[in-house]
Amino acid sequence: MILSILAVLLTFGLVIFLHESGHFFLCKALKVRVDQFAFGFGPEIYGFTKGETRFSICALPLGGFVKPAGENMEECKGAPEEYFSKPWNKRLMIVAAGPLMNYVLAFTLFTGSIYWMGDPQPSELPILGEVVDAYPAKQAGLLKEDKILQINAAKVLTWKDMAEKIHKSPDKPVTLTVERTKSELATRNSQLATVFKVTLTPRLDPSGTRGMIGISPKINYTPVTFFRAAKEGLRQCYYWTAYTIVTLGSKIYKREKPDLAGPVGIIQMVSRAAHSGLEDLIFLIALISVAVGFFNLLPIPLLDGGHAALYIWEGLSGKKLTEKTVRIANSFGLAILLSILIFATYSDISRLRSQNKPTSTETPSQQKP
Repeated sequence: MILSILAVLLTFGLVIFLHESGHFFLCKALKVRVDQFAFGFGPEIYGFTKGETRFSICALPLGGFVKPAGENMEECKGAPEEYFSKPWNKRLMIVAAGPLMNYVLAFTLFTGSIYWMGDPQPSELPILGEVVDAYPAKQAGLLKEDKILQINAAKVLTWKDMAEKIHKSPDKPVTLTVERTKSELATRNSQLATVFKVTLTPRLDPSGTRGMIGISPKINYTPVTFFRAAKEGLRQCYYWTAYTIVTLGSKIYKREKPDLAGPVGIIQMVSRAAHSGLEDLIFLIALISVAVGFFNLLPIPLLDGGHAALYIWEGLSGKKLTEKTVRIANSFGLAILLSILIFATYSDISRLRSQNKPTSTETPSQQKP
């Protein structure tokens, strides 16, 4: 419990702090006065003032904000240190700095993890790396490092061969012959034989086309140079951004319900990663940082991307933004964001409830590219 709480605080604190720090330091660099730097929303529970800025920790840890002087157009008096006294391109730089810092954090974590641990490569052998909670494999008692020898009396020699047989058996019982290492048996004081059989039923994946039991391959690590690690760190940032764009685009095109995780789902994922190991937690923090950076770049009013869209329009049209335009855009953006939050929270609660039902369908665990 304590480990989960510490992991959640680290994840949210790091991702939010770095994002808001981007806005803060760009404001300072462009000589914009910052009235408040806050972690969370709502009433302040702790804070202090340093120089011209109030630093706050607020009651609802669902985000954070930096409040520059003159951020609201109706409050702007035209002083040179006020936000809306700056030209559109400088305001654009300030809003872009937050998502940029999220990508910097993700790149740093990806690179550091790969350099320290090595380049992760999935094993070609049918050896289990991760076994996901509430999935058939976990419910059948399979463990990390178990090796699958046969499926329905047919030998399997590679992970690909094993996966194909499972994919072809949705909602059909299959019998696995499993070899468990002696060290794993000793660690868990298990009475099972070294080689044993289990029968389980693969579930349909969300696409409804193939079976899944909630496993991923064992990961082997190859030492790499720092420059190779940095290159792979960049590739990870690009891959997960492109993956998000393609997935969202496909859902929209096919008019399918997007699979979103809200605060409840993220807390659950962070808790699981913390108990799985430091490498998984670091990878997840980097992944969340990419997601936060990308989400904030979307042209939705109130998000950084929404502000950026207004400032770009201002620069291209040569027309100054008006209070009415900004107010209407922000109201529209607030409605969208509240809808997304409600939908994501509903999805989180539905997933939590379905985990207690053996026949439910859940989202498969993400595997590293």
